[in-house]
Amino acid sequence: MRRRSVTVRAPGKVNLFFRVGARRPDGYHDVASLYQALGLYEEVTAEPARGVSLRFVGPVDGSGLPLDESNLCVRAARMLAEEAGVPADVSLTVLKRVPIAGGMGGGSADAAATLLACDELWGTGLGRVGLRPLAARLGADVPFALEGGTAVGTGRGDELSQALAKGEFHWVLALSAGGLSTPEVYAELDRHRERHSADLPPVSETVSVDAAALQAVRSGDREALADAMHNDLQAAALKMMPGLSAVLELGESHGALAGIVSGSGPTCAFLVPHALGAAELQAAFARSGITAIATTGPAHGARVIETK
Repeated sequence: MRRRSVTVRAPGKVNLFFRVGARRPDGYHDVASLYQALGLYEEVTAEPARGVSLRFVGPVDGSGLPLDESNLCVRAARMLAEEAGVPADVSLTVLKRVPIAGGMGGGSADAAATLLACDELWGTGLGRVGLRPLAARLGADVPFALEGGTAVGTGRGDELSQALAKGEFHWVLALSAGGLSTPEVYAELDRHRERHSADLPPVSETVSVDAAALQAVRSGDREALADAMHNDLQAAALKMMPGLSAVLELGESHGALAGIVSGSGPTCAFLVPHALGAAELQAAFARSGITAIATTGPAHGARVIETK
């Protein structure tokens, strides 16, 4: 049956643990990430149209985002059309809730949702399994947005294995007015390592997620996870946006078990013991003029929520 519209929801994420390997000759880095999908979702609605068009709506202002081939949504739609041998005809509306350039994978969630929505709209029949290779070609975080849950990502971060987290984790996300460029944060990390090479241990090209972090999520132990959380990119993000240090200190002084810069930042993610703690920390940030969101994880991956 030909659909008139398909709406897909896909989650933002937090990096509970993020290790970055040495810079390779090609300029890239291998990473080891422990991802957790959060109950903070992007929604993409796909409708029949001539050509590919894109617009953004919702509480997060997407007016500054590109609408051309440089946007992951447009690339996702065209890539699927080419793969399936169908016309790239779709109008995409993205309801944005995940901060832009915040280290939470909002653009990757949009791409994953676009793949699933267009697959359903066009009846191309690839399904989640068939879409995984396309997701990996679009970006390192796109396969995880497709799958959701809690997972270990290696290679570029796109080689996934589920971590089978137990229980529910409560998070407060402190948002920043500006964004950080992921390539620029990686470049600053490389410079940081060069500047402090005498004081830092040698960096291996091959990296892995620490066993303590994996055990913590598998057992649902919030305190153990707080002790194990780590992000190699945090020092670089703090160098580029020094004000984040005060945000981390504020969160940890108001009941958070631990705080961390999520991914390349600048969103700071705080693990809290329970829903009441999340509400209290969110209020503390509000009193300091900082916008914060309370959410939980793990959440499901990209999923069709409405068809017409």
